[in-house]
Amino acid sequence: MSLVARQHRAPPPAPSAAAAALPLRKLAFPALGTHCAVQYAAPGGDDQAVTFERVAVAWVAAFEAKYSRFRPDSLISRINAAAGREWVAVDAEMEGLLKLCDTLHFMTQGVLDPTTLPLLRLWNYQAESPRIPSATELAAARALVGWKKVQHAPGKVFLPVAGMALDFGGFGKEYAVDLVAQLALDHGITSALVDFGHDLRALGAPPGRPAWHIGLEDPRKPGVADGSIGVTGKGVASSGDYLRSFTIAGKRYGHIIDPRTGWPVANGCTQATVIAGSCLQAGVLSTTAFVLGVPPGIAFIQACPGAEGLVLTATTRAQTRGFFHYVASP
Repeated sequence: MSLVARQHRAPPPAPSAAAAALPLRKLAFPALGTHCAVQYAAPGGDDQAVTFERVAVAWVAAFEAKYSRFRPDSLISRINAAAGREWVAVDAEMEGLLKLCDTLHFMTQGVLDPTTLPLLRLWNYQAESPRIPSATELAAARALVGWKKVQHAPGKVFLPVAGMALDFGGFGKEYAVDLVAQLALDHGITSALVDFGHDLRALGAPPGRPAWHIGLEDPRKPGVADGSIGVTGKGVASSGDYLRSFTIAGKRYGHIIDPRTGWPVANGCTQATVIAGSCLQAGVLSTTAFVLGVPPGIAFIQACPGAEGLVLTATTRAQTRGFFHYVASP
């Protein structure tokens, strides 16, 4: 991901003295394979802050324990282990996520497919010696991929072919960001920036400021911001493969796989950033736009009401009509 959250430095409007004087607190903890942080103002003071932080951290820990494919005892791991053998009982929360998968797969025309894990394992950029899979290996992995193959009914789910596997990595972190933002609202906190591995959800604005200031990383210079945006009440996510990849014979292979082809995306895109009503929506749109490339990716973002985006290649910068409204002054 390629976003850096900071406070907006533009001249503030005239908030109430009490609101402007609230301290900006920060909760930070490791989870979901990344660094999680929440900047927020607690009008109710220390008691409100302590309660919110305890609930937020506990919810994220429970979510990770249940849905992480890296936890052998998680629900996802149990479903994957039972592939080709038996149905697995699921609760109402999991049923809701499976229905969400239905929606996301349909909305993205198959670009977001929660069964892509066999291909991700095959194109392992973290391997000691990454390699290009053979045609036979690719065909075998692709035969295990396809969300429409998954069978789910009230209270249960079944992966019908041994070797099939679910992975919510394509939207799970963004979903968690939105849930923690909702927890903040539930606890009376209306000024917060939830940042899980640079997938973001902004509530209100920092005390005394007009917006949250989000730096956009330059894919040509990782770690260096190249412009920024100011947001309130929005989710922001960015997709890119310039940090996670491997190179063989002079050709780079990124970590974002197109499940429709079985190959890493190679359309020239370096980064896609989306501002939308939720972090989940922004993340799904940014990943899909990255896979579709320019110009289809921009058209896809524009088709979603209220969403704006920017897609970069090595030589072009394409953006939706309203994206410039969020660009912050230096």
